[in-house]
Amino acid sequence: MSFQNQVHLAYGNRLRVRSCGICIEQDTILLVNHRGLRAGDFWAPPGGGIELGETAAQAVVREFREETNLEIAVGNFLFACEYLHEPLHAIELFFEVKRTGGTALTGIDPENPELPVIDAVRWIPLWELGNWRQEEIHGVFRVCSKPAEIISLRGYFTLPGVV
Repeated sequence: MSFQNQVHLAYGNRLRVRSCGICIEQDTILLVNHRGLRAGDFWAPPGGGIELGETAAQAVVREFREETNLEIAVGNFLFACEYLHEPLHAIELFFEVKRTGGTALTGIDPENPELPVIDAVRWIPLWELGNWRQEEIHGVFRVCSKPAEIISLRGYFTLPGVV
């Protein structure tokens, strides 16, 4: 079975509610490169599934710690996105977050530790994202006319590629 099929089996065929954070420092944004969601790179803000009994804010704190080794403070709720491209279906809640401690390191997804889906963690200049192929970055960046506008988004977005 291909790695991409293993990822789809682990995360697909169910609705996932995810909590994510937008962390911007000095005109850079923290992104995580995920393997197996599609062919090639897929860079997205850190985040993941909300566990039963956990608030969305608690989930984003936990996800940042697991995926990036960073401690954060959760700020305002920014926006929500829905993505549906079978077998993947996710509702994602995005919050503004600020780093309070730690150094960015490539972490793991404890939900499926045997699948190395997190390939890299990197601070990326916002201007640079404007030169990347749309397939390489989270669909929410297509809602913005410029990547730096992501922090100003408000509302509920159905992402491109929805079936």
